[in-house]
Amino acid sequence: MNIKPLADRVLVKVEQLQEKTASGIIIPQTAQEKTQIGTVAAIGDEVKNLKVGQKIMHDKYAGTSVKMDGDEYLILNIKDVLAAID
Repeated sequence: MNIKPLADRVLVKVEQLQEKTASGIIIPQTAQEKTQIGTVAAIGDEVKNLKVGQKIMHDKYAGTSVKMDGDEYLILNIKDVLAAID
C-alpha cells in the first residue's frame, strides 16, 4: 500500500518511544506519552517547506492515525506541523 497525501497534508512516520528506562525498568504502553516527533514520509503538492526524510515536531493530538506495513503513521495538515528538526 502506498499513501500520497493531498494538497497541504503531510504523511509522518511516528517515532516509537523508549520502552525501558536507563536503569532497565520497562515502561508499559499505557503509561507512555504519545510522541510529538516524527519523520516526513510523503508530502502533498502544496507543501513547500518540508522534505521527505526530515524530522518534525507536531501538535500532540493532531492528525489521522494510519497503520501501514506494521508501522504507525499520521496524516497531518501542514498547520499542525510546529517545527522542523535539523
